[in-house]
Amino acid sequence: MFTIKNYVRAQSLEEAWTLNQKRSSRILGGMLWLKMGRGTVQTAIDLSDLGLDTIEETEEGFSIGAMVTLRQLEQHPGLNQYTQNAVEKAVRDIVGVQFRNLATLGGSLWGRFGFSDMLTVFLAMDCQVELYKGGLIPLETFLTMKHDRDILVRVLVKKTPAHFAYTAMRIQRTDFPVLTCAVSDVGGVQRAVIGARPNKAMLVKNEDGLPAEAFAEYAAQVVPTGSNMRGSAAYRTHLVQVLTQRAIAEMGGANCYGNCTEPQRENHQRPH
Repeated sequence: MFTIKNYVRAQSLEEAWTLNQKRSSRILGGMLWLKMGRGTVQTAIDLSDLGLDTIEETEEGFSIGAMVTLRQLEQHPGLNQYTQNAVEKAVRDIVGVQFRNLATLGGSLWGRFGFSDMLTVFLAMDCQVELYKGGLIPLETFLTMKHDRDILVRVLVKKTPAHFAYTAMRIQRTDFPVLTCAVSDVGGVQRAVIGARPNKAMLVKNEDGLPAEAFAEYAAQVVPTGSNMRGSAAYRTHLVQVLTQRAIAEMGGANCYGNCTEPQRENHQRPH
């Protein structure tokens, strides 16, 4: 349980940023992870009046406000057409519809959670985040930055010619993932993004043009994994190779001729 002492609906980003400079203040997204914790928030800052809950599509790309919900992403025809439904696949098993109607993209990315399906799938795109004071930053760079008091305003996705695929292993639907995997071919460069390892997502680029099987083996070699209640490090390393190769095949970047390796299972886990 947590306590909010002061609640403010900011009328400008400058007002929100100024209020947020105090360590006892907190920007509100969907508040779903905040509800799971304990503590006191001196000033809760609501961005709902700032028009950041829309997805704007142009010929060049998508501008996605930080307050856009996961459900909006799941149902957006243009974004899912561009990503060959990778976004919808990444979102659909996140808890339930009621949760996805509240959880925001800004909160999901700002938290840089290890289990974040959103971080995994957006890292596979030609993508930038816009910070109020920090400006435009590649998502890959943002991932490595320390948390500060800036505000994530929106996410910008370029419509670079690309192919995408997304897959994950879960113990059961709506549970936290054991491992997530997004692959893409963006502008001729193949990428694999591995999340829930259990640390935050990691991007691996196929800069040498390796075939699918070799690239999957390489990803398994360079992506560090760890153990928790959902799986061992060794099992996750096994999944890195299997899910990467499977996703590449689904993307159309390789033909497994029906012989793609099926993952071994721990605790009746299944792919989604």
